[in-house]
Amino acid sequence: MNRSKSALLLVDIQNDFMPQGALAVPQGDEIVPVVNRLQTAFDLIVASQDWHPAEHLSFASNHPGREPFEVTQIDGLEQILWPDHCVQGTEGAAFAPGLQTQKINRIFQKGTDPRIDSYSAFYDNGHRKATGLAEYLRTQGVVSVYIAGLAADVCVLYTALDAVREGFDTTLVQDATYGVNMHEGDVDKAFHSMREAGVRMRYSNDVMSDI
Repeated sequence: MNRSKSALLLVDIQNDFMPQGALAVPQGDEIVPVVNRLQTAFDLIVASQDWHPAEHLSFASNHPGREPFEVTQIDGLEQILWPDHCVQGTEGAAFAPGLQTQKINRIFQKGTDPRIDSYSAFYDNGHRKATGLAEYLRTQGVVSVYIAGLAADVCVLYTALDAVREGFDTTLVQDATYGVNMHEGDVDKAFHSMREAGVRMRYSNDVMSDI
């Protein structure tokens, strides 16, 4: 791996996605030591952060009579209604305990528009507005991105697919991500979709050995 042309992209490693969080990812905390070790191999590290206003329309609480995980339509897009999570400025939106953040070069916050969700670190769900991540990576000369974070079947999936669409050579670090698995098999389907799109799957030890 050419360190100068590769970036580690950390997706939403936040308190609300930890096992005791508002939108828990089982075993989500187990990726933290893996991610910390991965960081030693990269000169450029970028993180995304879910950063929702309290009135965000992806929250079931903002739809009277609706329950979390029901599906609705908002502005022409299918929307899963989630429990309130990663509300701006709250402890739930903070990065997970133990995650080393001193090497993170840039943080991109997403989901800030109350009317549209943003699973991908690159775009909102309608691809109506970019976060600026792709442009930033290009200005840094990045060719390859290695993705770790949460959750494998939601934000990691859409981030990886958009990374490929943006022309980056994209690798998912498999032991540095876990999924919500809201429906049995969701994580397997996500991995399949990523492979079909051209995302490589590797484990952290393999990535480290590339250095």
